Parts: sequence; structure tokens; C-alpha cells
Amino acid sequence: MSYSVGEDHGDPGMKAVTPDGDPVLAARLAVPTVPGTFVRRQRLVEQLAEGALSPLTLVNGPAGAGKTLLVADWITACERGDGPGDVAWLTVEPEDSAPGVFWAYVLHAFRHHGVALPEYIGSPAHPGEVDHSLLARLAAWLNGRESRVVLVLDEFDRVAGCTEVADELQFVLRHAGAGLRLVIISRTEPLLPLHRYRAAGELVDIRADDLAFRAEETAALVDRHGLPLSAEGARLLTERTGGWAAGLRLCTLAAQRARDPESFLKDFEAGHSTVADYLLGEVLRVHPAETQDLLLRTSILEETHPDLANALTGRDDAEPILEELQRANAFVEPVGHSWYRLHPLFAEILRVHLGVRHPGLEPELHRTAAKWLIGAGLLDEALPHAADAGDWELAAAEFIDRLAIGRLLTGLAAERLDGLFARMAPEVSGPAPDLVRAARELAHHDVDRGVTYLRRAEENLPDGDSGDGAAVRLSCAVLRVLAARVAGSADLAETAARAAAEAERALPADQLGQSPELTALMLTDLGSAQLWAGRFEAARSTLSDAVRAAEGPATALPRHEALSRLALIDFLHGRPGRAEAHARDAIAEAEHSGLPVSDRTGMAQLVLAAVAIDRDDLEAAQGHLDQTAATSAASRDPIVAVELAILRSRLLCARGNSRSALLALDDIAGQPLVPAEPSAWVSDRIAMATAAAHLADGDPKAAVRVFEDRPVHGPESLVAEARAWVAAGGGEQALRILDRLPDHHNRGPAIDVWVLLTRAQAVDALGDSAAAEGLLLRALAAARPHHLRRPFLEAGPWLGRLLLHRPALAREHAWLTGTLARKTGAAQPRNAHPGPRPEPLSAREQDVLERLAQLMSTDEIAADLHLSVNTVKTHLKSIYRKLDAARRGEAVRRAREFGLL
Repeated sequence: MSYSVGEDHGDPGMKAVTPDGDPVLAARLAVPTVPGTFVRRQRLVEQLAEGALSPLTLVNGPAGAGKTLLVADWITACERGDGPGDVAWLTVEPEDSAPGVFWAYVLHAFRHHGVALPEYIGSPAHPGEVDHSLLARLAAWLNGRESRVVLVLDEFDRVAGCTEVADELQFVLRHAGAGLRLVIISRTEPLLPLHRYRAAGELVDIRADDLAFRAEETAALVDRHGLPLSAEGARLLTERTGGWAAGLRLCTLAAQRARDPESFLKDFEAGHSTVADYLLGEVLRVHPAETQDLLLRTSILEETHPDLANALTGRDDAEPILEELQRANAFVEPVGHSWYRLHPLFAEILRVHLGVRHPGLEPELHRTAAKWLIGAGLLDEALPHAADAGDWELAAAEFIDRLAIGRLLTGLAAERLDGLFARMAPEVSGPAPDLVRAARELAHHDVDRGVTYLRRAEENLPDGDSGDGAAVRLSCAVLRVLAARVAGSADLAETAARAAAEAERALPADQLGQSPELTALMLTDLGSAQLWAGRFEAARSTLSDAVRAAEGPATALPRHEALSRLALIDFLHGRPGRAEAHARDAIAEAEHSGLPVSDRTGMAQLVLAAVAIDRDDLEAAQGHLDQTAATSAASRDPIVAVELAILRSRLLCARGNSRSALLALDDIAGQPLVPAEPSAWVSDRIAMATAAAHLADGDPKAAVRVFEDRPVHGPESLVAEARAWVAAGGGEQALRILDRLPDHHNRGPAIDVWVLLTRAQAVDALGDSAAAEGLLLRALAAARPHHLRRPFLEAGPWLGRLLLHRPALAREHAWLTGTLARKTGAAQPRNAHPGPRPEPLSAREQDVLERLAQLMSTDEIAADLHLSVNTVKTHLKSIYRKLDAARRGEAVRRAREFGLL
């Protein structure tokens, strides 16, 4: 055996020394004392406990991350209870790079903590080396122990570059078996084969992200220091410090001296604080001058790339410096694809220090960063730097040239970009800055200011048709379409759209494809203007093109709006099925893309409310109207505002409150909707709703007066006027009005139902009950597939009397007659509802049943509903069971008897 001179082998009178003759420093063997303000975090304790069952635990994080106290607290707690075995602690120093010194200290740590090593293991005789046989004896002895030893090596980064120590440590760990558990606390990764331990599941890895405090842990830490802190204050402080333990503690200690601790913790000046002193002393100043310079200059960036860092420093050494900083856990972390990020608090402090060391340099650094990022195609990242440099000409020009104007009007970045360009100085001039200003004002619905900036930009547009100014001309045309939409002018919108198409032809083929939101916005605005003007077919075509053009998250809003307006067009043309499908697609788009409720158009919910009213589902209608009212469109979109008032009046009438319905319509009729051209069909809608409310109020003459001295445009208006006349006793006049209806090829079933019912009521009033019955049958056939009950409920008492005398007809249409009986109190024909109500069908079973009634085969139903044939068969079995039917014909008959069809 070899022993160092003067080594303590059991004689307490002999002083322990290392192989180089220096005394063993007992402080390095002591487990650090955990302060009373320490917060034990159970999630990390559980990871350490798991590590005690594995050969290796690595606690790796930057300075001040709380690594040492975390492990010290765990060990102290284990010593008081059932611990993982014997524990030895060693705080490593740079001198331990000498293998003999390192292993001498490890053996002293064992003995100091009560692990009785046999004498035959020995100790290193020379500071620069250790006999391999000593390591083999130590490993064999550890492997033969009944209980394990946990060896904690704190500050191991001090010898991280010593391959001999790492190799020897790996040898002992591998051959000690279950007798040794190694816990390494380090700012850097040790030179151990960590990949092998990870692959074998034998490594517990606690990293900086794990060590970072969470908001509730921050609150507990501050509370331990006797300071009050709200949950929001804890969240803000955690976010500001990145959960860095030392930063939190230093901030808390400083806050104890503040008059208002919570305000201090929320708003402390990071650059002039004990936190700054710690980071500048412990992190920045330990690095060479070149590294310090790189850290200071890149502190202006949220993320940096070696090439970008080189542009800021004027050197070419950024890549190795950033790699070394990351390895050293010096508050620099990789974020992928050669990009790095500084710890946010560290970056904040560095920016303050940059201003002290290099006054006036920061704007130039921002300008350099902006130009580099623009060259790399990273416009969103470049714009804030151009703004911070005060180079608004660069920011606006690049924003327009890259066709990004649409991002101010839609998408997740709209609010951020709006705030950024709000800082633009008023003296900045030119087409690009004015277009940006115009887009901001139009996005805020300030049409006058928006158009003023737009005109100023148009006055300074580049001459000619060259590609140099194509992006400016296209952006100008797109904003002109939006302004025309707000003004309610389809002519101006279509003229601007043609100008946009000309500008598009001058652009490179792939440039427009990189900004799909621009085309989607323009088409949606154009289609909306055409809709307001009553150019329904043109609007349908344009809005359908908008849906097809809208791809990606940036186009979610225009796609949602285009689908919503398509739903309205379908409803206005009397096609409730298609209207409902488009409306639900619009809502699904909004849900999928995470559009806030306040940003949605509300139009889709309006259409669903209208369809629900027609089906007499008043509770559902009320819910849809409430959701519409929660959107900003309810106050700024004239179509939404009008339809919301109309549908509220219809709902009030359906609930028997016609007086309130008339008041609601008076309010909307007296308000100027927009500074725009009037919309004939919107005026028609208001007139129709007003007449319907008068009829519900029992005043048919007032309903007739609504249509006096005003042109009637659409088929629905003619039907509404005819309904008013027939209710006022003018059946012949009603028929003359109905005879003026245009060809019905573009008329949906909902309008047909109203036409047929009104004509039926007129001929019945004139004494032709047979013709009335025939028209009623046709109306019922048209209404049943769409469950349109409201037209019949508003038809008047004549319908109830007619059905009462025709029990077979009533039984055939039990889906309606039961509702009529409940609403009107009329007696139902006998056997209208044979037996008790069946078990309710699911929504999908109802879909299958409706197609069953259309004589579709099982395969056809499966294809139509995008289901498998087996799934359809399962639904059919359930339907037959619930309806107590043996075959499809019987199931359809019973479904009709129960009003399910």
C-alpha cells in the first residue's frame, strides 16, 4: 500500500494532509447550512430521491440557480429520516484538477461523514496521479457493501476540463455497482459518458429549467422573508427574473428595505441593483474582453445567431464564444438551429451596462440588427429593432415592400404591430409610412383619418408600372377596398380590386403567395361591399374565392368572416341547411384558430339564431344572439347591427311581446348605420320585420302602411306585403302581389314555404279551401326536411282550423301539429301521438334517420355523412330499437308520427 506522508490513519493526534502536503480543509467536506428562508420544492426532492436509485444524478444550472442548497436540503432531510444510505460531501476546488489531490479529498470526505474505509484501500501518494490499483480497491470495496454510499461533488465545473479525473471517476462509478451513487453539482456538463447513462435510463438530469422557480414557489419564498406578495405580483416577478433563484432572493432582500415591497418587486430597476452587481461580478467579468463585448452587444436581441452576433461585434468569433457560454451555463441557452437566448434578467442588466460602457451605441446596434434580420428574411424580428433605432423609413418601407400590410388588419401579430407603429414619429413621411398609418386607422374604424392618410399615400405613389412600386400600389389598392367597404360602396370596392389585380401582375410570381392574408382580406372586403349593395351572386363568388385564398393562421379572420357572410347569403335566399353548414364552418374556423369572441364577426351566430327561430327553437336562438352581442361587430358592422335588431324583434314576437319588438325596430330604423350608401335589401329587412311585429300586435293595417310609398325589392318583401294585405282582409290584393314574384329558380325552400302559406291563406279567405289545402300540402312538404315551424306558427288561426278537420294530414305531419297545439292551444286529432314518446335520438342518429326518410341506401348514407357502413348499421339498429320498428319504412312512419321528421 502507498500512503501520503503525515496521513491520518486513526491517530487523532496526527493532522490530515493532502499528497502535496497541504492540510485538508474540513470546510470543503461540510454539507452547506440551509437558511431558514429556503423553500423546499417537492418536485425536485422527488427527482433527487429517484436519483438515489440510479448511478448518476446531474444537477446542472447557472450561477445562483439554487443547485447546492437544493441538494444540501435533501441530504439534511434524509439524515433525519430514512435516507438513501451513507452520504459524503465534497466541494471541489480548482486544485483538485490534480488527480491525487482530488481522490485524497474524496477519501477524506468518506471518512469525515462516517464511512469507515478499510486501511488496505490506501491514499494517493503524489498530487498529480493516483494508482489505478487504489481506484480498483475502492470500487471493489464499494461494490461489496451492503448499503450504498452517496457521494456529492459540488462545484464540479472547477475541474470539468480534467479528463484524468473524469475518466477515473467513471471507472470507479462503473465498477462500484450499487454501492455508489454519484451526485454531481455543476455549471457545466462533466466529461462523463452521459449519453450512455441516458440511454440506459441510469441518469437523473436536473437542469436549469427544472431549477427555475414557478410563480407559486416564488410566492412561498417571498412569504418566508415576511413580505406580502399577490399572486399576480409573484407571476410578474417570476417572469422578470426567469425564476432564477439568486435573483429572486436578492430582489426579496432589497424589497425588505422598500416602503412598498410589492411595487418594488414588480418594478425594480434591474440595472442598478444587487442583482446587477451579482451578475456583473459572477458572470460577466469572469470572461475575457471579447466575450464581454459580445454579451453586451447581443443583449439588445431576444435571440441571437453567430452570424448576427458577428455583425454586431465586427468580428468572426461568435460561434465558439456562444458555444462555450452555453457549455458553461453562463446564462446563455440554445433555442435550436444555431440560435441562442440570453437569460432575460441578465440581458436587461447587460443593456444598462452597455449604455454605461458605450454611450450612444445602442441605436446603431439596433439598426445593424434590423438590416441583418431583414436580409435573413425575418421581418417580424427586424421591425422592433428598426423602431428602436428610430429608422421608421426602413421599418415602413420593408413592411410595405414585403406585402405585410395585411398583418396590421388580421392575425396574431396585429396588436403587436399596431403598438409598434403607434410609436412612429409624425414627421416621418412617404407612401409607405402613410399606408401604415392608414391601415392602423382603418383597423381602429376611424374611416376619415384612414382615408386622409390613404389619399396622401396615393398622391406620392411611384410612377409607371414597374415592379419597384408594385407592392406599394397593391397595398394602397387593398386599403382602398377596405375603405370602400366601410363606406358601403361596391363600385369603389370593385374599382380598387381591379387596381389591385393590376399591381399583382407586376409582382414576382411567388411574392404574393407569401402573404395569403392580403388576398383573403381584399376578397372578403370586396365581397362584403357587394353584399351590402345587394349584389348577392357577385358577393357569393367573391366570398367563395376568399375562403379558397385563406390558408394558414394569418388568414383565420377573413376566412371566418367570408364563411359567415356566405351563410347570410344562403339564409337570405331561403336555404337554411346550407346557411347552417356555412355558419358552423365559420364558427369551427374561429374555434380552431383561437380567435377571441370579441374579434369574431358575430354573423355566423346570427344565422344560426335565424335558423333556430324558423325552427321554433327559441332558447337556442337566444343563446346565439347573446354570443353575437358579445362581439365588437355588433356595434360597428351595419349588417350585424341590423340583423341583430331584426332577430331580437322576431324573438320577442315569438314570445308574445310585440310591443317591445316594435320599439327595438324603431331604434335601429332611426340610427344612421354607416356614413355609406343606403342598402335597399337592408331597408327591406327592417320593413319586413316591422310589418311582422305589427301583425303579431294585431294591427294588420299598420303592417300594410309599412309598405306604402316605398319600393319593394326582394321576393321576401313582396311576401311580407302580401301577408299584411291578407291579414287586413285584402286577399285579392295579396294574390296580385304574389303574382308579381319573379321566377323562383333562385329561391330556397324557406321562402317557398312563406309564399305557399300566404297564397293558401289568401285563397282560403276567398273561399277556396281545396286550393288552400293543396298549397298547404306543398308548404308542409317544403318545410319538413328543414323543420321550419315558425312560418306555420305565424300563419294565423285559419291553419289550425284547417288541420283540425283533416286528422290524416295532421298525423302525417306530427312534427308540426304537436307544436301548433302547444303554442295555440288547439285540440290535436286523435292518435296524433301513438303511445309514449320514444327514447331521444342522438344528433348522429337524427342525421341517419333523415337520410333514411329520403330513401337513401346504407352505403349512400355512409358516404353522405363520411361514416363507415358498419357505423351506419349500428345507428340504424339503435334507431329501430328506440322507435320500436322492425324495418326502415316502419321506422320512418313512426318517426313522422312522433314529429321527428
